[in-house]
Amino acid sequence: MYAVIRTGGKQYRVEQGERLAVERLPGNTEEIEFSPLLLVDGDRVLATPADLSGASVSARVVGESAGPKITGFTYKNKTNQRKRWGHRQHYATIEITAING
Repeated sequence: MYAVIRTGGKQYRVEQGERLAVERLPGNTEEIEFSPLLLVDGDRVLATPADLSGASVSARVVGESAGPKITGFTYKNKTNQRKRWGHRQHYATIEITAING
């Protein structure tokens, strides 16, 4: 059994017991529930909003981490305008505890 969930503007295919890194979740949450976009259980596929009305995916936050450093540089020639910038995305590691269909 697997499900497709959406968080942080991205979609993930998840199974029970799986750990994955998603964008940082709002607030200080230990347990979180997602509403699935798709649920596959053997030969049965639930994809319409009416089918998925009672379905949920439970997860717990295991830890937090930061992604790789991304650096950039912009400039305009002949005017001495230069700007260096950097970014490091924060991630939350979650573990899928249950998929309820």
